[in-house]
Amino acid sequence: MIDPKLHSLIKVVETGSFTRAAEQLSLTQPAVSQHIRSLESELNVRIFERKNNELHVTHEGETVIKYARRMLSLYNNLCKDLTSEKRQLTSLTVGITHTAESNAIAEALARYVNSRSGVTIKIITDSQSNLHDMLKNYELDFAIVEGKINDPSLKYLILDTDCLVLAVSPGHRLARSGMVTIGELQKEKMILRLPDSGTRNLFVASLESQNLSIDDFNVVLEIDNIATIKDLIRRDFGVSVLAKSACMDELKKKKIVVLPIENLSMMREINIVYTQDFEHFQLLRDIVKYYNETRSSMPRQG
Repeated sequence: MIDPKLHSLIKVVETGSFTRAAEQLSLTQPAVSQHIRSLESELNVRIFERKNNELHVTHEGETVIKYARRMLSLYNNLCKDLTSEKRQLTSLTVGITHTAESNAIAEALARYVNSRSGVTIKIITDSQSNLHDMLKNYELDFAIVEGKINDPSLKYLILDTDCLVLAVSPGHRLARSGMVTIGELQKEKMILRLPDSGTRNLFVASLESQNLSIDDFNVVLEIDNIATIKDLIRRDFGVSVLAKSACMDELKKKKIVVLPIENLSMMREINIVYTQDFEHFQLLRDIVKYYNETRSSMPRQG
């Protein structure tokens, strides 16, 4: 059994209040307070402190909370795996980036679920860095991300390759060009992903390889939601640098035109990432198979 003090700790973090945590846990407020004091005494740290009558997590408290989440996730995974073995069911939590959410990956996961009676998948969409953290905390079974990070606790299985392109509306003056120069791009109003996205980071890195900075371009909007960016592109509010895979549906319907940018090679891998102790390799192979089937059924774009 997991120490109930950990449940109290996480609930206080989630609610920001000892009183609300007690209500949700069906405990008294003094009981929750005692749980936190006991944890602090056992670990010889301060987890919370009050500033301006607000509850704040200390630096040491952040470490305690990180491991508490990991312990709870491991215990929940244990219960889930034991239940799955008894009932021959599989329940998965999969993380995908915003870019991955927009291409064939979601369809491949849906095909997998439809082929397995009783299988359920919960999809969590977040930034690449957050998904890596959730994976290491065992809050995810695996994740699908662009590129890799140097972390020996994680393993990668390549799913596909992708490239970044300039996306413009069909009526845009550049739409009939075979390629766009950096000089031409600097004249455009740009709508980009947020700075913590993998797409944005790859674009910035490619610019820096040409001794350029993102500040050399006219970025008028920064948006996390790819669907919103594509909608604004279609309505000619600007242009954007996006993963080609994220534009496949619009390309098929001729709602968006994509173009390479001269001297910027922006290729990257799409990977399934999982922890060292992940054991369900046939499941991953099945996901790859359904993904390849999904991709092969889509019309190829030049």
